[in-house]
Amino acid sequence: MTQTSYSPGLHQLLTLSVSDSRKLITAEDFIIFTETILEKYQLEKVGIVTHTFDNSSFTIAVCLKESHICIHTWPEYNQLTMDIYLCNYLQDNSVKVKNMANDYIAYFQADVIKNFEINR
Repeated sequence: MTQTSYSPGLHQLLTLSVSDSRKLITAEDFIIFTETILEKYQLEKVGIVTHTFDNSSFTIAVCLKESHICIHTWPEYNQLTMDIYLCNYLQDNSVKVKNMANDYIAYFQADVIKNFEINR
């Protein structure tokens, strides 16, 4: 079997603690911020699916040509989980994934509870 150094992409999984729970119940603000992220990193949105729960928490999946961004919020616990994955089709996008994660951490003014990076 021949091994290759090619990596299909970096998948970052975050669990964040957020002191301002309002950001965990305003799906529209998250979508607007994500649009700025997509523009900043020159990513192409294929589609987006959102669901808001009875307590105003939300789950959003943003499908990208390059892969996806997903978030699930729990305002009752001041937490969210998020995953960001970009594939490396034409270039190594690992730095973009890490920078995007840092942008989202800053947006939520969050403390990191868990941060897993999986090289696929």
